[in-house]
Amino acid sequence: MASLREIKGRIGSTKNMKQITSAMQMVAASKQSRAQGKAQAYEPYMRKIQEVVASIAAGDNDASHPMMEQRPVRRTGYIIVTSDQGLAGGYNSNLMRSLMQTISERHESEDEYSLIIIGKIGRDLLKRLNFPIEAEHLGLSDSPSFDEIKSITRTAVGMFQEENIDELYMWYNHYVNTMRQDVTETKLLPLTDLAEELEETVGATPSYEYEPSESAILERLLPQYAESLIYGALLDAKAAEFAARMTAMKAASDNADNLLDELQLSYNRARQAAITQEINEIVGGAAALE
Repeated sequence: MASLREIKGRIGSTKNMKQITSAMQMVAASKQSRAQGKAQAYEPYMRKIQEVVASIAAGDNDASHPMMEQRPVRRTGYIIVTSDQGLAGGYNSNLMRSLMQTISERHESEDEYSLIIIGKIGRDLLKRLNFPIEAEHLGLSDSPSFDEIKSITRTAVGMFQEENIDELYMWYNHYVNTMRQDVTETKLLPLTDLAEELEETVGATPSYEYEPSESAILERLLPQYAESLIYGALLDAKAAEFAARMTAMKAASDNADNLLDELQLSYNRARQAAITQEINEIVGGAAALE
């Protein structure tokens, strides 16, 4: 049995650890609330730009754009959103496990796909496993701005337009609620079936009049639309990340409470045993003097 001093030391270190995890839980809760609010505030813009792009795509016109052209798939691109820090439960591991399983099912060799990694955790894992990483973006802020994703979008869209890839997907954790984050795959390019997707969300494709022309509007709008999809997914992923970290830190704090109860019980038993032994020694010594 451990000594009283050892048990007391473990109690002190466990209390210190609980203070840290509790503080991290509160910080994550605050960041999660802000990230969720930012993601919700961005949704109307995403819906409107999708509505306009889908209206042009569904109209009777000759408007076209390379980002809407579907071609035989020889190589697939993936944008993967992970975190720069750990201590977030299964946030990163669930995503990476699903991604690697999907890649193994879809592709027979590394020549058939290319990866764009956001976040240090995913970058380190995929690099260690020798996956083909085309580009990486580390140090994304807790509340990312639109400017932060422009380099990511430029790289991804450029790869598609230069036909280095023939389709592009985005993998991230979708925020459902505080306790649940779902691994999600979204197809970014080519931008096909826009009218059908819009009809599912708003019920019908609205009609617009365009000046100077649909093609001119499409040329300007489609890159922004791709940016909006990536940015919206990043905001969603950030809300999911902080929710996962908040849940993980709460679980750690609860485990610390349980451990403290066990340690306190062990301490009380050890102390009682020590007192009993002292009494027995005193009684034994008194009996020996008689």
